[in-house]
Parts: sequence; C-alpha cells; structure tokens
Amino acid sequence: MIKERIIELVNILNTASHNYYVLDNPTITDQEYDKYLRELINLEEKNPEYKLNNSPTSTIGGEVISKFKKVVHEIPMMSLSNVFNEDEIVNFDKKVKKEISNPKYVLELKIDGLSVSLIYKNGKLFRASTRGDGIVGEDITHNVKTIKSIPLILKEKIDIEVRGEIYMSKQTFKEINEERVKNNNDVFANPRNAAAGSIRQLDSKVAASRNLDAFLYHLPFANKYNINTHYEALKFMEKLGFIVNPNIVLVNNIDELLEFVDHWSLNRNKLLYEIDGIVIKVNDLKDQEKLGTTIKYPKWATAYKFPAILAYTKLKEIKFTVGRTGQVTPNAILEPVILMGSTISKTTLHNEEYVVNKNIKIGDIVAIKKAGDVIPEVVKPLIERRTGKEIDFIMAKNCPICNSILIKKEEEAAYYCVNPHCDARKIEGLIHYASRDAMNIEGFGDRIVEDFYNMGYLKSLIDFYNLKNHKNELKELEGFGEKSINNLLNEIENSKINSLERLLFALGIRHVGKKTAKVLGSYYKNIDNLLNAAYEELVNIKDIGKIIAASVYKYFNDETNIKLISDFKKINMNMNYIGKEIKNNLNISNKTFVLTGSLEKLTREEATLLIEKLGGKATNTVTSKTDALIVGLNPGSKYEKAKELKIEIWTEEEFINKTK
Repeated sequence: MIKERIIELVNILNTASHNYYVLDNPTITDQEYDKYLRELINLEEKNPEYKLNNSPTSTIGGEVISKFKKVVHEIPMMSLSNVFNEDEIVNFDKKVKKEISNPKYVLELKIDGLSVSLIYKNGKLFRASTRGDGIVGEDITHNVKTIKSIPLILKEKIDIEVRGEIYMSKQTFKEINEERVKNNNDVFANPRNAAAGSIRQLDSKVAASRNLDAFLYHLPFANKYNINTHYEALKFMEKLGFIVNPNIVLVNNIDELLEFVDHWSLNRNKLLYEIDGIVIKVNDLKDQEKLGTTIKYPKWATAYKFPAILAYTKLKEIKFTVGRTGQVTPNAILEPVILMGSTISKTTLHNEEYVVNKNIKIGDIVAIKKAGDVIPEVVKPLIERRTGKEIDFIMAKNCPICNSILIKKEEEAAYYCVNPHCDARKIEGLIHYASRDAMNIEGFGDRIVEDFYNMGYLKSLIDFYNLKNHKNELKELEGFGEKSINNLLNEIENSKINSLERLLFALGIRHVGKKTAKVLGSYYKNIDNLLNAAYEELVNIKDIGKIIAASVYKYFNDETNIKLISDFKKINMNMNYIGKEIKNNLNISNKTFVLTGSLEKLTREEATLLIEKLGGKATNTVTSKTDALIVGLNPGSKYEKAKELKIEIWTEEEFINKTK
C-alpha cells in the first residue's frame, strides 16, 4: 500500500512539474503540489527502500524544453523548502540555532514569478537563462534584453552572475487579459503564468510587449567580491545598477521575523505585484556554508507560504455523525490539506440538501475555505477534474449508531434519529454539558467523555457529580493519576456555582442556544419559576418565539427532566441567575493563548513554555476560540484580529502577574 502510494505521488508530482515548468499550464495548485510533496517526503523518510529514482525529492526543478538552447548552471539553482505556519518558522529557527548561535536573517518578499540567472562579462549582459531543472536551464537572453528593469550594461566593468525573479505587475496582467478577451484569446490564469509564457516566446517582440519586470535577490560566488553577508550582497547588486526589492529587511531574532511575516500577511494586497510568501535567509555567508544543503534545498533558507484563501483537496469519504439532538449530519473526510495555517482533514456537509445543491460526489477534488476565517467548509467540487470514478452521494436512511430509521421533519432539511436511547445522542449530550460555553468543566474532552460513557461511569448528566464515588477506580486508568483525577473532580465541583443561564444552555434544550439561555435566566431568575412557566407566558417574552417556547415548555414538563432538576438540587447545584460569570482570572489551565509583538522580559519561547507548564496552550492564529492575546511591542495583524473578535488582550506585564 505504501509503495503504491509513493508511485502514485511521484507520478502526480512529475506530471504537475512538466505541466507547470514546460507547458506553462499548471493543472494543480501550488498548495496541492506542496501537500503531495510533503506526503511523499514523509513516506520516503520512513520507507527509504521504496524511493524511486525519478522522485521529485531527488531533483531540483522542472524540465528543459527543446526550443531553447540549453545552459548548464555553474552552481545549481536550488528551490527552497517551505513552511506554512509560525510553528514551522520557529522550528526552522531552532534547527539553525543548533548549528549557529544568534543568527541574523534577511527577509524578502517571495515574488510570484519566474527565476532567472543573469551573467555579465566586463559589465555587459552576456546571457540570461531560466532555472529549468536546477542544473540545466534555457537560454532566454533575447527576451530578457527587452525587460527595462534589467540593465544591459552595469555601472562597473565586472564579470558577475546574479539571480532573481522576472514578474508581471498586477496592472499589466489586467491590461493584457482585457486585450486577450477582446481578441477572443484564452486569458492567463495569473501573473506568474503570464510572465512565464511571455519569457518563453521565440519572438522577442512578444516579450517586449508584455512589460515584464525583475527583482534581483541572490549573488553566487559573493566571496569573490569580499562580501561576507547576504545583506551586503544585496547592497552590492544595487550599487551595480540592479533593482533589489525595497522591502527587504535584516532582523536580529525570531520575534522580529514573525512581526515582518504578520505585517505582510496583512498588507500584501497593497503591493503592485503578487507575492505568495516570505523568504527567510541566514545572513552570514560563513553560517550558510556551515549549514550546507540537502540534495534539493539549502538548509540556511526557507520560504514561508501564505495560507491559502481557498485550498483544494480530495473528498475521500462521507461519514455520518449523530448530534445531541439526534440530527444526523454528513461529514466530508478529506485528504489533509493546509488552509490558513492549519491542517484540515474533515468538515461538515451540513445536510442532504447542501450536498445535492452543490453537486458534491465522493472522490471529487473540492475547494474549501474557512467561513469567518475559522470553520472550514466545502465551497464547490471541481467538476472539470472529475475522472468518472466519483460516487454519487446517498443520504443515510438509518442512524449510523443505533440503526433506527431516520425521520425528516417537513419544515427542516435535516434528518433525525429519534431514539432517545441512542448512544451517540447521549454521548454528544454529555460532551455538550461539559463544554466551555455550557458548564465549562475543563478536562473533559470528547475522548474522555466517550471513554467514561463506555466504561459505565457517565450515563446521564447527574453522573458527572457522582464520579467522586469512583475516584479510586478512575485513577487506575491509563493516562490518569491522583493529580489529574483530583483536577477533574475539582472542576466538576466548581461547575455547581455557575449562573443559571449556563445550566440552561448545558441541558441541551432544543433551540435554546447561549443567547436564549441568557434571556430565560435573566427573566425567570431561578429554575423553579421556569419549571412553572406556562407556554402563553413564554411565547410573550422578547426574543422567544413560538418554536422556542414550545420546546422549553415541553422540556420542563417531561418527568425525566423534572427528576434531573430535582437531582441537581440535592447536590446543591446553583439554580439562580447570578448575572455574571464566576471565574478565576488566574486560571490558565486549558485556556488558549496567542503571542504577538516583541516581548521585553520574556522570549517568545519562554512565554510559550510558561503557558504550557500551567496547563494552557499557545497557538499561532487568533480565532474565536482564543482566550487571550498576549501583546508585546509593535503588535501586528493578530492584535487587530483580536480586537475585531473581542478577544481579551493582555500586556506582557499582565500576563506575568497572572501567572505568579
């Protein structure tokens, strides 16, 4: 199975490379290529005996096309490894620091164009060539001479090779496509394709008409010119008359590096040209030499790729899950793909109507995005990439857990399992009860709740408060001990003082969300008033309509639910509306934090370790699930995102004080 997958991945990647580099006609996205390449690298590392001679992990780039003269590069034009989130940037920095103490980095915008090598003799342009396969490229001198930003004669009579990126501006791209539409020609997919197609024209008049540009970013053999750092090399190239991107910076540490990434993640659309990431290079040339290279990549550099707004991946399977209300939901099981910095392997398909209306089939390549930058959703299938092997979607007719026949209500698109004894419904109800927005019993993840249910310790909501009677048994379970069980039991005990609205939401009453629970709690003040409420009274409360009123009335007139409330009273559960949430602001356990800006008293690594030591979690992306943003000097885009989402914001001083 592994061997077959490796063969399949090599074929996919080599075909994609041929289409991209040779035909200028990409058939998969860069993001898909990166995903497949990562999978192949991981499989080959674990199973080296299956590595193929033609694996793209052993080569550097694309192929050489026959219509141009071949050029052998004196130093291979290597591609760069890729990183996709802050964790991976930090890991790159850690790897460098294992070999180099206090490295400085040069940060460059990753121009989305075509790599070029320029050779000058006695200060005059002698030859220009593409990267090709990294070893052998194509001579494109006749076209490069038409690019006004590439000097034909340097300011010094010098023999030199420089490397950079040929690109097309957004405005030129727009104008060319408008002209192609008028002439009934196919439009270019993006500026990179347009630049590549232009530079490979046999007639240089065509290239000249495309108004191409170039930025230079690398000087091979820099030591010949008594240059010691990459940053010095960039300044030297500027002095000779080359155009170097003005946004290049030299940074001293990982904090400054991450702030640069934050800034351009937020502001890249303001540029006149396309960029798809940030290139990170160790500045000192001796350090670069010490770090060395792999067969494909330099170890002293990497490219951070901006998160894809849309990602493309294969929908492998559709699985059905049962929620606490009995709703049965189809879920897309995806080939893992990186989207906006996180790996997505599954997402909801909502209901039958959603799948049918979007014409989604099992086996489709689908486009996915994050709704509100948080929740992944399937946007559409790529019908043009169907092979004929795709399988039509069929909605489940029976509950996937208890096999009961599903019911679809006339006014709704969803199907329901109406079996009150369905294990899946009970487990989901227990998970919901302990969740953050409900009773906030920290430590009860989905897996623990399911395990305790299957072991018989958790069968109903009241059983949370009886777990203390099984303390000795629980601490013998794998992964648990005296301390962890005590923490769970303390969290359970603390939940008893929650305000009424939390309990109302936690009970899982149909149609009662957080907002409605707050309305009911503040109106009735205690549970007894709500137990005695008539339907006519409920329906007249502001923001409570007929459907919610009927659901609430039905719930509190059900004998099983009345008994549950009685059981809660016996254990001294708070049944009153307090009006504000009671919590310990110093409690970091199981909270999620994001760091931004330059910290003064702690390094980013020290702050992360402190959070983890106290039981919290440090992540890189601000979402609605973030508990607090910790800000240092010059906070970037994360600060604006936190304000937009109304996330709690702490200064470094506040963070330190809260952890004492």
